[in-house]
Amino acid sequence: MIKKELFIGIAVGLIANVVGLILIATLLGQGQDFTTVIKAAYREGFLGKLISLGAVLNLIAFFIFIRKRQDYRARGVLVITIFIAVSTFIFKLF
Repeated sequence: MIKKELFIGIAVGLIANVVGLILIATLLGQGQDFTTVIKAAYREGFLGKLISLGAVLNLIAFFIFIRKRQDYRARGVLVITIFIAVSTFIFKLF
């Protein structure tokens, strides 16, 4: 049961990050399509920042799960947020 709740939190965190990335790319893309914005962000070196901004929606999901007292789901969102932060740091390093 606990593993299921943790997996649901991880899935929600990953989906929230992807949706946040799409929203940020759409807002900052000035009418360009998603792939063009991502390619330009990679070329110009701010893809990590774009992914980090997309993770802001994880904060909303985390607090919703905390408010509903679904601690293991909130823990799953926190795990994926930490994973994204570490992977962004490693991506920026190399």
